[in-house]
Amino acid sequence: MTISSALNAGVAGLNANATQLAAISDNIANSGTFGYKRVATDFESMVITSAPGSGSYSAGGVRASTVRLIDERGALMSTSNALDLAVSGRGMIPVTDATALDGSGGNGSMMMTTTGSFYPDANGVLRTSSGLVLLGWPANADGSIPVLPRDTIAGLEPVVINTNQQAGDPTTAMRLGVNLPATHTAAGADGTALPLSVEYFGNLGTSSTLDITFTPTIPASGSSNEWTMVIRDSAQEGAVIGEYTLVFDDTRESGGTLASVTTVSGGAYDPVTGSLALTVAGGPLSMTIGKPGDPNGLTQLSDSFAPTAITKDGSPVGNLVMVEVNEHGYLTATYDTGFTRTLYQIPLVDVANQNGLIALDNQTYQISPQSGSFFLWDAGDGPTGAIEGYTREGSTTDVAAELTHLIQTQRAYSSNAKVIQTVDEMLQETTNIKR
Repeated sequence: MTISSALNAGVAGLNANATQLAAISDNIANSGTFGYKRVATDFESMVITSAPGSGSYSAGGVRASTVRLIDERGALMSTSNALDLAVSGRGMIPVTDATALDGSGGNGSMMMTTTGSFYPDANGVLRTSSGLVLLGWPANADGSIPVLPRDTIAGLEPVVINTNQQAGDPTTAMRLGVNLPATHTAAGADGTALPLSVEYFGNLGTSSTLDITFTPTIPASGSSNEWTMVIRDSAQEGAVIGEYTLVFDDTRESGGTLASVTTVSGGAYDPVTGSLALTVAGGPLSMTIGKPGDPNGLTQLSDSFAPTAITKDGSPVGNLVMVEVNEHGYLTATYDTGFTRTLYQIPLVDVANQNGLIALDNQTYQISPQSGSFFLWDAGDGPTGAIEGYTREGSTTDVAAELTHLIQTQRAYSSNAKVIQTVDEMLQETTNIKR
């Protein structure tokens, strides 16, 4: 049995080194493949005779096993496509196969990848040239992400971007900085009302105005430092939505700043925030005019009437010009009006044993009993890294190291072939003894 076991061990060595050669050739062939994870080959000895003092030894040979090192990360390379995505650190991007999508927009079975180059198809679905569809959580109308379960794919949907879509952003907050002339509240002034018109945007992206008038209170003598502010909404045919009495401080310490605001009609004034709670045609609007003693709101100084700082949110209807994904996985659309809106959040998938995942085509992976169950993280939270746009992950293959292993494998294969040749010669000599 000794000579026969040597022959079997030599054959096992040839098979094991052939397996390693296949892994090396696969690694070298994919040295330029984005997101490729190299395959490592391990050799394990097989022992046939282990009893001490048995008097003879039988060669058990060798057994080869391969493992794909999915937890290794390749170098990140910058690109010019905003939707070229890669993961900087732990975690994977959820995707599905385009063929798994049904007519109702279901997401089929989830797969994972560490990098992908996504482009919208004819229906606006973000997918790669190989048919991988990006999955994400859709945002609410206000851009917030709903609370969804993290241990199931039930909330994930294919990411759809309509390149010809339009969107508007209604105005919900405004800050009013205006200087009122102090001389207009002095005795003998003409009492002319001072007009101011401020644009705001409605729920449908339409432009409307808040028409504001400041009417001074003229005393018999001295200065009243008092104004009546009336706010009208053009979207409600000029209806008055707020009337307020403004009194300004004339002390040395706080001269020119608001001393008090009294609500005559309309939304209430909050002295803590310095804002008016107005209701325009499209809904509530907060207008900040300044807290008492605040020099950044309404002021009464000198003899000039001038808007010093008027800021507001919202924008008119705009066309989509750019889509980007930030490091936290938020996919944000930018419109030509300067308005931005969060459309989706791309989570990162993590498992306990990444090397236990099932490897599929196109550098994708699926859950297996060896990998453990998955969890969907916000990018950058927990153990996961960040999502990088304009980036692809390179192959983890080191060609120089693989060529070195190739030389070693060739030598080992030749040595095992020599063992088989030697056993053949020994068997031939045994046959010749009879002659």
